[in-house]
Amino acid sequence: MRHLVASHAVTRRRFSAEVLASIEKAIAAAELRTSGEIRFVVETALELGEVWSDLPPRERALHVFSSLHIWDTEARNGVLIYVLAADRDVEIVADRGAGARIAQADWEGVCRAMEGHFREGRFAAGSVAGVEAVGGLLARHFPAGERKRDELPNQPALL
Repeated sequence: MRHLVASHAVTRRRFSAEVLASIEKAIAAAELRTSGEIRFVVETALELGEVWSDLPPRERALHVFSSLHIWDTEARNGVLIYVLAADRDVEIVADRGAGARIAQADWEGVCRAMEGHFREGRFAAGSVAGVEAVGGLLARHFPAGERKRDELPNQPALL
C-alpha cells in the first residue's frame, strides 16, 4: 500500500536540492580517497506490477545497478547506494571487485545505519553518513593511488 500512495513530491521534499547537493559533495570528497566509484539513487516507489509480483528491494537495486552501468568501471569497484523511499529501505550493491574484498556484513551495517537516520526523518544526515561510510570502506580496500578519472556521475539520481 505504501507504494501506491507514495508521492514524488514528498520524496523531492525529503531529498531537496540542498540535500542532493550535500550528497553530491560527499561523493566527490569520498572519491578523492579511493579509486572506487559511488552512485546514489533514490526511488520513490515501485511500479504497480513490481509491487504485485512482490519484487524485493534488493532485486530492484540490482536492476538499477545494471541499468545505470555501475558495473562498467575499470577496476570493477563501483557501488550503488539505493534508497527505496516508500519503504525507507536502503540497499548497497557492489560490483565484483568491491564485493570480493568488502564483506556483505559491512555493507549491511551501512544500510541499517542509514535506515535508522531515515526513520528519524534525518534524510540529509543519513545520506551523507552512508556515502562517507561507503567511501571509507572503499578507501581501505581501493586507495586513490594515481587514478582520478571520474567514471560515474557524482550527482544523485531521483527515479
